[in-house]
Amino acid sequence: MATTYKTFLGNDVTTTRTLLHEAIPITGTIASGTYKADGNIKNYNHGMFQSVYDYPYLSSSANHIFDIAVGYSTGSHLSGNHHPSVGNAKKINIYNQMAQVLVGHDTNGKIRAFDGLGKFSETHGKSKIHECFFINFSRLLSKDEIKKGSFAMKLYAASGTSGQGPRNMRRTLADHGAASSYKVNSPAGEYAPLYTASSTPSAVGKSVFGLVYYQAGIAVITASFFRGEFSDDRQTNRHSTTDGKPGGVGVSSSVAGGSNRGTPVNGAWGRSPGINSFLTGSSITGACDAFRNRLINISFNNTTELNSTIYFCRANHNDFNY
Repeated sequence: MATTYKTFLGNDVTTTRTLLHEAIPITGTIASGTYKADGNIKNYNHGMFQSVYDYPYLSSSANHIFDIAVGYSTGSHLSGNHHPSVGNAKKINIYNQMAQVLVGHDTNGKIRAFDGLGKFSETHGKSKIHECFFINFSRLLSKDEIKKGSFAMKLYAASGTSGQGPRNMRRTLADHGAASSYKVNSPAGEYAPLYTASSTPSAVGKSVFGLVYYQAGIAVITASFFRGEFSDDRQTNRHSTTDGKPGGVGVSSSVAGGSNRGTPVNGAWGRSPGINSFLTGSSITGACDAFRNRLINISFNNTTELNSTIYFCRANHNDFNY
């Protein structure tokens, strides 16, 4: 007698996972230069971050591609605990918000600082990142996650400009080797350091200049990238009139013998006392503007995870035979 129903056994059901990758190129001209008066850049009254669109943001055709913010920890020597800073509370709040989500808390309930090597057992160290730029990619671009080992960001590490004239120190930050070596001690998922070279970083994280969080779709760039190994040693030849004054921006002045490094943004790194004074003397919006003008391009592969369930309907010669 044929039966109407048949039970699926354990070996009749299986699941599969397929990863689809899409190449995402973001040219620096989208962030600065393509649209007059930065029509695709949206600033907010709260002044805590800046949004970048691929088209003037008032258009129905515009797509949000990423946000930029800047912040530093209370342990940073740039914070108001040490000297006055423009928008100090907002910058600390931005840092704490990002660190709370991406790094988490220690055993005492305190928010941890970003660490280039992922060493959260240490409260202090040369690998700690206390001053950061944050690039938060939209889900339209990052999808389920950024593919490990595919992230690269090209920046000018010296001479902040308004997009006119030459710029110096072109450097690439990338997650070299992350396809097989990444970190998992983050509440936000997997992440990896961003290096300026494919070589293994030193023990103190000297060549680590940022972090990329794959599932969160966030890149964290340390401000030391713009003042450390790749800072412009000719900066002493072109400085602002507030040189030596913490948090000062002032009016730029040229000193004879300085190199031609483009048109400076008001208070930008090229002619200011440096990135430190720029971060303390400018608003978050101003810092985001200068960062955009240093961006050459960003590229990565996103990942879309497709989960499928396959049922095997096995019918013997005497099943369902009427």
